[in-house]
Parts: sequence; C-alpha cells; structure tokens
Amino acid sequence: MANNSYSGVKNSTAETNHEGDFGCSLKELCNLMELRGTEGLHKTEESYGGVQGLCARLKSSPIEGLSGHPSDIEKRKAAFGQNFIPPKKPKTFLQLVWEALQDVTLIILEVAAIVSLGLSFYRPPDAEREHCGKAAGGVQDENESEAGWIEGAAILLSVICVVLVTAFNDWSKEKQFRGLQSRIEQEQKFTVVRGGQVIQIPVAEIVVGDIAQIKYGDLLPADGILIQGNDLKIDESSLTGESDHVKKTLDKDPMLLSGTHVMEGSGKMVVTAVGVNSQTGIIFTLLGAGEDDEDEEEKEEKRKKKEKKKEKKSTLWLSVRPVKES
Repeated sequence: MANNSYSGVKNSTAETNHEGDFGCSLKELCNLMELRGTEGLHKTEESYGGVQGLCARLKSSPIEGLSGHPSDIEKRKAAFGQNFIPPKKPKTFLQLVWEALQDVTLIILEVAAIVSLGLSFYRPPDAEREHCGKAAGGVQDENESEAGWIEGAAILLSVICVVLVTAFNDWSKEKQFRGLQSRIEQEQKFTVVRGGQVIQIPVAEIVVGDIAQIKYGDLLPADGILIQGNDLKIDESSLTGESDHVKKTLDKDPMLLSGTHVMEGSGKMVVTAVGVNSQTGIIFTLLGAGEDDEDEEEKEEKRKKKEKKKEKKSTLWLSVRPVKES
C-alpha cells in the first residue's frame, strides 16, 4: 500500500498512463496547492476557469460528486496516488540496543568493568614482587587475586541487563504505538458526496476529485479548494505556526490544506491532492516518512546496474574468446 501511495511523488509509469484521462496532471495540482490566498484564487481562475472548471477537468460534479465506480476510483488512485502516508521505517532491536548504550552512566560503568577485568588478569613481570606479595599476604591474598575478575564481570552483566531491558521496553512501546496508529487510521471516516448521495468512507479511500463535506471539529484529510462555505474558519497552526484562525471564502482564500482543523462553520471542497502529494504528506516525506520505499527503489536501481555490468562483461568475454582460441 505504501508503494502505491508513494509512487504519486515519483510519477510512475502507471500515473503517466492515467494522467491523460484527466484535464490536469499531478504536478499541476501540487503546484496549485502550494499557492496561498488570492494568488491561489487567481491561478485557479486563469488556468482552470475557476473551481467549476477544475471540477470539470477532474470529471467530478460539485453537486453529485464522483460516480463511485470502482474502475474510476482505481484510475484516480493510479493517476494521483492514494490518501495514505507511509510510516517512517521502524527501528530494529539492535538499533534500540545501540541507543541504550549511549547513556553516559552506562559508558562509565563499561569502562570501569573493562579496567577491573584488565587489572584482575594482570600479573607483575618481576618475580621478586610476586614472591614478596605471597609472603606478605599469604593464601588469602592469592585467592582474592584469582577471583578479582568477578567484580568486573558483574558490572558488565548488570550493564547488559539494563541495556536489554531498556531496548525491549522501547521496542514494545513502539510496536504498540504503531498498532494503535494503524487502528485509528482504519477506523477514521470522512463525509463525501458520491453518486449524489452523502456517505462516509475511510479516509484512506478519499481520491482526487471527491467532493468532501467539512464542518466544525473536522481534521482535513486532504488538500482541496473550497466550493461552498458558511462562515468557515481554519486553524492552520500545524503547518504555518500562526495561531490566528484563517477565514476561508470563495472570493479571497479558497485553498484548504490537509492536517488543519475546522474551527468554525461548514462547507464543501473538491479534493485536489492526497497522501504524500498533499502539503502534510510533503512535510512528512521531508521529515523521513516513506524511507522504506526510497530504499527499495535505490536497491532496485543498484541491482539493475549490476545486471547491466554483468551483461557487458559477458558480451566482452564472448567477443574476446574466439580471438584467444585462434
């Protein structure tokens, strides 16, 4: 699922095939949603003939919404991506162990244990000093010197126990958090208009061209442009850092961004960007989300390069071989 959504940023072959079915491309919509206020309004008017023209290009009706046909929904997912942001790659148990070892107190204990073990196995090279020590201390000192390694080993063992317990706790907490997060994402639903009916669908099923109804208390799941508004005010502090509520109107600022909260009023918007192509998705991608997909694509590219090199070597070897035989 992550690969499908992330391919929206990379302009995969599937997207190239399906973008021609619509009057605007993924890149054009992403560039449009980067604009704010009157600048975004003018761009919509000049390039698409207003919100109505944009809906026509996306083959969506401002009143009846999308048809909801499965083939149309899949086509939109292939062209514009899915409304899903792939999570950041989880840390392995060994990485958590390494992080636990970075504690200053544990480092001091480790050094002390190593020094203690080194001194316990050290024997003076001078035979006279060894003889003097035995004469002065007797049998008890000799036994103590032989068991001196126990202290250092005990310190190391305690450090290992602390590190393993800390790493296991962090690993279990991260696993529980990811399970809870995926459960919330699956259960979260949003109101859209499809086939002239108002229905609720999972947030992950929202696609570009959907007509979404927004109201007080909603967290916007995708980027969009306002079609109809009723005293609508949005809290954009999660993206801009400004605490003031922004009033959204059709004639001044119709641009709505994912990850923002509806603080007052209600309205309808046409979805223009979802998943990693939305403004929130772009920020998450820059912060490290979707690294798994990037790594997989890089590995695939390296594998293809290695295969090409092997093919070149084999062709060169075949071309040189007859000369050697002759």
